[in-house]
Amino acid sequence: MTVSRLTLALTNGTLTLPEGRVAVFAPPKGYDLSALPPDRVTIVSHFAPDATFWRSGGYEVVREAPPASAALVVLPRVKDAARALIAVAAAMAPLVIVDGKKHDGIDSVLKAVKGRSVPGGVIAKAHGKLFWFAGGDFSDWVAADREVDGYVTRPGVFSADAPDKGSLALVAVLPPLKGRVADLGAGWGFLARHILASEAVTQLDLIEADAVALDCARRNVTDPRATFHWADATTFAPAEPYDVVVSNPPFHVSRAGNPDLGRAFIATARRLLKPNGSFWMVANRHLPYEDALGEAFHHVEELGGTPGFKVIHASRPYRARS
Repeated sequence: MTVSRLTLALTNGTLTLPEGRVAVFAPPKGYDLSALPPDRVTIVSHFAPDATFWRSGGYEVVREAPPASAALVVLPRVKDAARALIAVAAAMAPLVIVDGKKHDGIDSVLKAVKGRSVPGGVIAKAHGKLFWFAGGDFSDWVAADREVDGYVTRPGVFSADAPDKGSLALVAVLPPLKGRVADLGAGWGFLARHILASEAVTQLDLIEADAVALDCARRNVTDPRATFHWADATTFAPAEPYDVVVSNPPFHVSRAGNPDLGRAFIATARRLLKPNGSFWMVANRHLPYEDALGEAFHHVEELGGTPGFKVIHASRPYRARS
């Protein structure tokens, strides 16, 4: 088994943890925490599938970090989001450890930290680095709200700088909806506002795994018909089925494209809909979703779209095999 950078630093004596709790920020599923005593670890996560994974392993999981003796930041891909986590960690723990891969920007983050604090050590291994530091002012790295066409977003959420081109393609052809509607992967609420423009919509459930994006959605969508759910869209179970499901599903895990995510959203839409329900989705044109759609719905058609995106309407879901 390959030894992680964290395990190497702690077992070879290069890094020594102080007594007390360790706050671990944004560890993905399967991240190696075996070198840390579980009873001293608090996981700080805003991504629902990861939070569920760590809770199932017996870890304490919170949204907001309490003060701790040390903090470990597992570097996210987005630079501003990474800096924001480091700023929070530095404000609540005297020792901050940062672990990340080269393709996620660990070298540039290390360089930026060196301008504010002196690292206590650096471990380079497996196309990444782990370093730690104490002290330094990182208050200007704290995440700040962004205003995008009248919407509030935050660094690190999907499409934080502008409405996603796929969502724009979807709303261009989306007809007025009615009844109970679900927005799978609702993000910061762009699609939700357009859905709620129809007075015939009686309820809209915004289902989103990223709690930061969902916090933005709560500010962007104030219609009383809207309800917000921090949940993994692929496992979400509503109290009753929907008339319509709308989605601009994700298709990335880290930097790797993964069409299985979109297929899982299609399967979820099938499961959540009434027998005569319909599903509206948008996807990059190169993604192979047609077979999955054909297996899930009696009727599938492409409507509108752009050179880069296809908008699909599917209706009358097949009953799931028992």
